[in-house]
Amino acid sequence: MDMTELRKIDHLRICLEEAVEVGSTLFEHVHLVHRALPELDLSEVDPSHRFLGKRLEFPLLIAAMTGGCTEAKRVNQELARAAAKKGVAFGVGSQRAMIENEALADTFSVREYAPTILLLGNIGITALKRYPQERICRAVSAIEADALCVHINPAQELFQHEGDNDFSGCLAVLEGFCRSAPFPVIAKEVGNGMSRETAQSLERAHVSAIDVGGVGGTSWVLVDSLRSGKDSSVYRHWGIPTAASILEARVGLPLIATGGVRNGLEMAKAIALGADVCGIALPFLKILTHGGPSGVERYIDTLKQEFTYAMYLCGCKNIGELKQTPVVLTGELKEWCEQRGLGVPRPL
Repeated sequence: MDMTELRKIDHLRICLEEAVEVGSTLFEHVHLVHRALPELDLSEVDPSHRFLGKRLEFPLLIAAMTGGCTEAKRVNQELARAAAKKGVAFGVGSQRAMIENEALADTFSVREYAPTILLLGNIGITALKRYPQERICRAVSAIEADALCVHINPAQELFQHEGDNDFSGCLAVLEGFCRSAPFPVIAKEVGNGMSRETAQSLERAHVSAIDVGGVGGTSWVLVDSLRSGKDSSVYRHWGIPTAASILEARVGLPLIATGGVRNGLEMAKAIALGADVCGIALPFLKILTHGGPSGVERYIDTLKQEFTYAMYLCGCKNIGELKQTPVVLTGELKEWCEQRGLGVPRPL
């Protein structure tokens, strides 16, 4: 068993056994304005959404978690089945393992279980320097993914045994990849957030979308420090909280909000701030492990109901209206926006 496969096994174990969620998303400082007269029947509320050409029953992505080991195969297949049944999107973990060892490709292959879903592949940005583009594209094609997430994780890499700490030249390589890739490319942080400056650079690099991956959910700095024994106590809260990351990353590209989103109300807040889709990962892994596929389906149903209720109570019939609903920012998030010169989402 190679080091990449061992790392994937360790990641799953640590996420299930250790407390790895760190920090605040700052969604507690985002307030949707209640409409006492929504002038709607609940049945009129339509939470469906189109993203990257695919229809979603509501804007949920079961976000990238795993791949590259035997247990990952079961996790990916079961979650993809649930995504297909409920009409939401699904993303696999880093495909570096299958690029290095083609025998591991089946741990990522879920299309037969979910033939019509929006399926996202995954690779690290430093891998764009290491492997020929044709080899990466072949990995994306092999799992029949609709788009590729290129994850950007310098903080995580600092605390890995095997971490790659050379992020020089990554932006230029990413731009070249985006210009010739036959599929959309999504730039994805993994838990430390996106700044306005980075988002603008990514826009110039021609990415198709940004996944903000903010602080407030799983800390991959913490996960890998638990593996490596490196002391991460100073950097466990490093980064930009998810709510702030959404506002930072609003440069005109579609946005995915990941990082500590845990319920349908937080999803609605993220959409109102400017996100297009919300990604959730760790809760699905835990629910699948302890509650099985039926537990996963119940969680998706709960998220959809909570999200729909939020739309109704804001008087919004569809996602377009939710994106225009008034939002009030308070506390630390308001201070962040003022100091960073970020505009508050526009009211109706």
